[in-house]
Amino acid sequence: MLVLWGLFSWLCGAWIARDLGWALLALGPIAALLSRQRQLARVRDWAGDVNAAPPPLGGIWDEILAPVYRQLRRNRQDLDSLGRQVGGIMLAAEALPDGAMTLNDAMQMTWCNQTASAHLGLDPRADRGHSIFNIVRSPEFARYARQERWSGPLLLRLGKDGRDTALLVQLTPYGLNQFLLVTRDVTQIEKLETTRQDFVANVSHELRTPLTVLGGFLETLRDMPMDSMTAGQRDRYLALMLEQAQRMQAIVDDLLTLSTLESSPPEQGRPVDFGAVIATALAQARVLSAGRHVFVEDVAPDLSIVGNANELASAALNLLTNAVRYTPPGGTITVGWRRTDKGGASYSVQDTGIGIAPHDIPRLTERFYRVDRGRSRASGGTGLGLAITKHVAIRHQAELEIDSRLNAGSRFRLDFPAARVAEDGNAGQADEI
Repeated sequence: MLVLWGLFSWLCGAWIARDLGWALLALGPIAALLSRQRQLARVRDWAGDVNAAPPPLGGIWDEILAPVYRQLRRNRQDLDSLGRQVGGIMLAAEALPDGAMTLNDAMQMTWCNQTASAHLGLDPRADRGHSIFNIVRSPEFARYARQERWSGPLLLRLGKDGRDTALLVQLTPYGLNQFLLVTRDVTQIEKLETTRQDFVANVSHELRTPLTVLGGFLETLRDMPMDSMTAGQRDRYLALMLEQAQRMQAIVDDLLTLSTLESSPPEQGRPVDFGAVIATALAQARVLSAGRHVFVEDVAPDLSIVGNANELASAALNLLTNAVRYTPPGGTITVGWRRTDKGGASYSVQDTGIGIAPHDIPRLTERFYRVDRGRSRASGGTGLGLAITKHVAIRHQAELEIDSRLNAGSRFRLDFPAARVAEDGNAGQADEI
């Protein structure tokens, strides 16, 4: 461009006037310099906001700026993609059911998810940069964390919010002098394991007594000569053996019922005439009572419940047999079946029996739990009736309520929600036991 401008100036000077040629020749570089300054100013403005497209400057500037802009755009796209991936990873880390915490080379917390925060009771922002030994104040954990290698997790027991929590913690090195602390709440698992151990011990204990009695009588019958035993003694031994065998059979039957309730999904069921269920249960309770108690009935007719007839019958009978077993002769047992004010239905069994101490009530639905073990065994109880009733209630969205005072009687009530009460039009089609 300068060469062409110089040639043009020379021609003007030669043909028109020499001074004009020199003036034009001097004006060309000045104009070029001003144009370049303007281009540089636009490049400088663009450099302040490289996310925008570069200005159209033409010539070599476009050849320089266009590749730079394309590379910047690719880098920006790559950064956005990495940001989304990191964000997704962080969201996934927050959604983990286990706690996760990162530590630097000084064992100071750099990040943790909400689960770890809940497990250890820390504030992710306020505790960031603090030593893990100040966050988890446990000598057992301090000894574990200061090891050079961690071959396995540590079971850590912490007290928080008035309850004991069992945490499984695992330290793992990663990256460059960084560490990952993973926490898992195993409190419920430990409770289930304890329950399982107690269950096995209770079953063994419950079956040991009748087996010991049966074994003893069988050894006696085997070792004694037949002519040395009277017919009355033989009949008495056989009756006691039959009683113990029936006791073991009752325990096994209740265990099978409880196992079925725990392992099978609940059914929507069909309308069940619960009044008929109560009538059948009352007939069996009167046989067990053998005339020693007074029964009072307050059963609403045509009030049906949608559910499983066999399960409901088991719950109704268990509450009645408990009342018979724990009410002294001459006591009164009142059975009620009524609609509630909220549109549901309530089945209640109230007795004038020995009652229950307040500290025993929360544990009544535990398997094999008895307030008075000797009395329960003497009356033929298996210790599983209320556990079965509790499971039946849960499967029918009902609540089992227990009100009792020591030496003043008890009332057991099953409250069914309105959604479980069958419509009047279906009452005639209800199942009966």
